[in-house]
Amino acid sequence: MKKIIFCAFILGVLFNLPGCVTQTKQTSQKASDLSNPQTLPSTLIPREVLFGNPSRYQGRVSPDGNSMSFRAPVDGVMNIWVGKIGDFDSATPVTQDSGRGIPLHFWSLDSRYVFFTQDKNGDENWHLYRIDLDSGDIKDLTPYAGVQASQMDQNAAFPGIVVVGMNDRDAKWHDVYKVDVATGQRSLIIQNDGFSYFVLDNKLNARVAVKTAEDGASHVFIKSFDEWNPWFEVSFADSSSFNILGFDQQNEGIYMIDTRERNTAALVYLPLGDTTPTSIASSDKVDVTNVLFHPRTHKPLAYALNYIRPVWHAIDDALIDPIKQLNSQLSGGSQVLAQTIDNSLWTVFTDQSNQSPIYKVFDTTTGELSNLFITQPEINDLSLSVMHGVVIPSRDNLDLVSYLSIPLEADPNQDGKAEHASPLVLLVHGGPWGRDEFGFNPLAQWLTNRGYSVLQVNFRASTGFGKAFVNAGDKEWAGAMHNDLIDAKEWAIEQGITSNDQVAIMGGSYGGYATLTGLTVTPEAFQCGVDIVGPSNLITLLDSIPPYWESFRQVFYHAIGDPNTEEGLALLKARSPITHVDQIEKPLLIGQGANDPRVKQAESDQIVEAMKKRNIPVTYVLYPDEGHGFSKPENNLSFFAVAEAFLGTCLGGRIEPIGDDFSGSSIKVVHGAEFIPGLAEHLGTK
Repeated sequence: MKKIIFCAFILGVLFNLPGCVTQTKQTSQKASDLSNPQTLPSTLIPREVLFGNPSRYQGRVSPDGNSMSFRAPVDGVMNIWVGKIGDFDSATPVTQDSGRGIPLHFWSLDSRYVFFTQDKNGDENWHLYRIDLDSGDIKDLTPYAGVQASQMDQNAAFPGIVVVGMNDRDAKWHDVYKVDVATGQRSLIIQNDGFSYFVLDNKLNARVAVKTAEDGASHVFIKSFDEWNPWFEVSFADSSSFNILGFDQQNEGIYMIDTRERNTAALVYLPLGDTTPTSIASSDKVDVTNVLFHPRTHKPLAYALNYIRPVWHAIDDALIDPIKQLNSQLSGGSQVLAQTIDNSLWTVFTDQSNQSPIYKVFDTTTGELSNLFITQPEINDLSLSVMHGVVIPSRDNLDLVSYLSIPLEADPNQDGKAEHASPLVLLVHGGPWGRDEFGFNPLAQWLTNRGYSVLQVNFRASTGFGKAFVNAGDKEWAGAMHNDLIDAKEWAIEQGITSNDQVAIMGGSYGGYATLTGLTVTPEAFQCGVDIVGPSNLITLLDSIPPYWESFRQVFYHAIGDPNTEEGLALLKARSPITHVDQIEKPLLIGQGANDPRVKQAESDQIVEAMKKRNIPVTYVLYPDEGHGFSKPENNLSFFAVAEAFLGTCLGGRIEPIGDDFSGSSIKVVHGAEFIPGLAEHLGTK
């Protein structure tokens, strides 16, 4: 079974990778009080270059190896294009979306159709659509009110069929259907009466299911004689890394990612009915990730290990030499995004930190790695900072794998050694169950170009570094997780990268929460903060989680705090930034999407109201047509124009004038426009 997407949405990482415009333009700049201003670059990189649409993005080679697809603008909106592989003159748009654009697409295994997902203004009620490449007909395969498509699978033995989870019967649970791709007709495979997810065998039968117990553990069931029978359990300590990847070709066993009896996640095989798995691949340092299977035989082929940067490893003997060649041709980040049905070609996303990302095609038979396209060619003509992997010790001796980017003027050799201190932005990732990785980061490039160093920290609870590291974050929101960020700040000061009074904190989702925590729990630590869709009250956050997160509710309770117990409720209150709003002393900028189903608008509304009542300055930016993060390039441009002016006022960095960056945006400044110089004026001319 080829699993395309499993939509287990948690508080996730926000930002789409932005793109470029046709021409790089020179921009005037405001004066700053940065150190050694004579060494500043002569021009700013326009925000439009970093946060606008890319020339092309999300490349895919079709399963038959004859065609390619990608997302590219049509009248300024990202749409899907299809053409012959490598022949861009033959590529034409197969969608004509004029709204927020199409965020994700993939191919049917028979190469006859292209699928894409889309929600409405960020509400995350994802629908699955298909495009008939012969006729151009587009059909919604999940045309039901309020439905959210999930767990989308294909199997090469069943051409013309896609498996989709839909929650139209009960918003909490996704029933699993076979859907005829041509007609859209669906037939029920299994009704979901309380399982987190199902694993289908290669005959499209639901054979294995996983359920979250009240203690946060994962209980695995196996179906026999039309009944679900308990098979084995995975404790809460192991559940964060546990995942069943699929069946073997003979439907006799399953492949899993598993941390039981070990710290880091291993790829294992477990025959049906057995309880002792066989390890296939593992590392003592990091989790096994990005496992690739043969699309036809379902045999595991390769995997990645990602400490500072990902390194690929072969499982199949035939791939040992080709993958050695692949690694020799990679020096930055890399992800395998698609495979041809015969596994001869892989679509590989590659990104250096200071160059445009490139989609490449890897020939598994020869080891050759060739370019498909460069996403942002103009980027390569610019002076960009280099990202450096660093390992920072926490106060309790954990290794915090982090990424440091220093402005060119502070580190002209770009070796990660600052010649003088510069203001620093602590950029905190979302999740928290995710991680920062090496590669091209438009936020980091934007900030370093404005004169700020950027530090991205994989604090405890970040994934990929073993279960002990993840579980060290349990019930440590605004506790040890925040201490890790403070320790990283102190490390940067000790290294001469920045000074104590020149550090801001910024992030989205959990990173937004970390920003609010930074300004409330440690009010002297940061000069200002930028919070994007961050929760301010953990009690109301858990009360308002989407219904389709029901299977993860106990996971949240065990990791954050259980509101149903006196102790848990007290912990949630103590760790909520709104409880400590009186302690805010430094400037705050908040960005929010009105349709956010994860961190609802009320999370931003309530802390802004609390600050207003206490006459604490805050600027609140709201987007009526956005959800958990900002998807439309016009909205990204407008928000980062505001954030740039805000940070410039706070830390003294360079500022590109707002200009026409509000054009086409739905931006509304609900409160506090007067606290950012020039903002009210530009809103009046929007």
